[in-house]
Amino acid sequence: MTFNRRFILGAIAGSSFFGLPAVALTQAEATKLIDNISADLRNAIDNARSDADRFQRFEKIFAKYADVPRIAQKALGPTWRDASKAQRSAYVKAFQGFMARFYGKRFREFKGFQITVTGAEKAPGGFLVDSRVQIKSGSPFDTQWHVISSGGRDRMFNMYIEGVSILADMRVQIGSMLDKRGGDIDKLTAHLNSST
Repeated sequence: MTFNRRFILGAIAGSSFFGLPAVALTQAEATKLIDNISADLRNAIDNARSDADRFQRFEKIFAKYADVPRIAQKALGPTWRDASKAQRSAYVKAFQGFMARFYGKRFREFKGFQITVTGAEKAPGGFLVDSRVQIKSGSPFDTQWHVISSGGRDRMFNMYIEGVSILADMRVQIGSMLDKRGGDIDKLTAHLNSST
């Protein structure tokens, strides 16, 4: 975990183009945010009545705790600059739903999981919060959550699973989808809305 932490902090520090806000939250607030996310995720996974119900719950959690517009913008890359206000709004909404379905499908086997916060350290724009995830059907693994203050609220900006950045992975996926549609953001948005 030490290697991952140093590597991740270095990567965050080197990503000044993210335009992260100045630190305006405390370590305790950052840790509490992850505790709250964990509780809501566990409730969604353990109590969802169907895939559709779980996806809906995940989307509410994503909208409540994550800086969705900033994450969606960074996942899209340079195309964001050329998009109109209406295109950006439609894309962010589609991205939010896509993320909920994408991770809702992957987390359905996590029933009864536990997330334990193990530490936190200052990082550009906020804090990097360490946690250990224990699932019933497998070995525990480490996660790191990049928490920032955005729009006067504490928000999750990125997550690392065993050192792998979720945002970086999304940038690759969204970039590939966009390339396949000739760089057309409207076609990308339509695809995200229909993707299951």
